[in-house]
Amino acid sequence: MANNIDLTGVQTHQGQPLEELSHASPLLVVFLRHTGCAFCRETLADLEERRAQIEAAGAKIVLVHMIEDDNEAEMFFARYRLHDVPRISDPDQQVYQRFGLARGSLNQVMGLGVWWPGFKSIFLRGHVPGRPVGDIFQLPGAFLLEDGQVVREFKSRNSVEHPDYVEFAQNSSDAAGC
Repeated sequence: MANNIDLTGVQTHQGQPLEELSHASPLLVVFLRHTGCAFCRETLADLEERRAQIEAAGAKIVLVHMIEDDNEAEMFFARYRLHDVPRISDPDQQVYQRFGLARGSLNQVMGLGVWWPGFKSIFLRGHVPGRPVGDIFQLPGAFLLEDGQVVREFKSRNSVEHPDYVEFAQNSSDAAGC
């Protein structure tokens, strides 16, 4: 499933073009929700914990977020020891839109189906929500890019859903079953 997305002008906080990076190695591009989201924080903790496995699978992590101020982003990602990961600030959600990620309804981001996973994330795993920076209705997603093309995608249907990032990054060349 090679899928073309216009990556023109999409650069990391260090000025690296996303397309160019995807020619150097497969990229696990993770689109986050707002910074106050418990599920966003859980995703970051999961990525930090499993980073070595993701990189052993041959993929490099790139984070897409809605924090406009780079210093604020640096401090936020440093909490999860991911401050050195390439990241893309997209406060206007233009990159989210290019990748086809939707804004959710109230039910998708705060409905009954989110309550129990939210309880577990907050009270059992300690991912306490914080001040939201970004659109609270933006849904997350993950994409595997190789040579400028999407070879695998995961578009969340609610604020909870996310793939197993290690499995998602593995076997990138034969990622036909998205």
